Amino acid sequence: QVQLVESGGGSVQAGGSLRLSCAASGTIYIMDVMGWYRQAPGKQRELVAAISTGGTTNYADSVKGRFTISRDNAKNTVYLQMNSLKSEDTAVYYCNAERGVSGREYHYWGQGTQVTVSS
Repeated sequence: QVQLVESGGGSVQAGGSLRLSCAASGTIYIMDVMGWYRQAPGKQRELVAAISTGGTTNYADSVKGRFTISRDNAKNTVYLQMNSLKSEDTAVYYCNAERGVSGREYHYWGQGTQVTVSS
C-alpha cells in the first residue's frame, strides 16, 4: 500500500523559507505526478504546485516566483522549497501523488504538515 510521508513543516516569520519533503513508500513504481496542496482554515484545499516524472511543473499563481517544486524519481520523493513566505501561505500542506494503471488513476495523500507564517 502506498504511503506518503511528509516532513519539513513548521513556523517561520514572514519573508523566511521552509522546505517540505514527501517520500512515497510501499511501491516499486514511480508516481506519475507528485505535488502539494494546501488548505487554510475555512477555505477549500487548493493546488500549490505539481511536477511530472519528466519535470513539467505547474504552480498556483499565488506562489509563482517564490516556491519551487522538484523531485527525485529514484527516491520517489518530491520537495517544495518555499521562499519569501507570507502570512497568507499559512495552511496545512498535503502531499499528493498520482499514478495511472490500465486506464485508471490512483490518487494518494499524505497526512498533512502545518506551515505557519507570522507577520
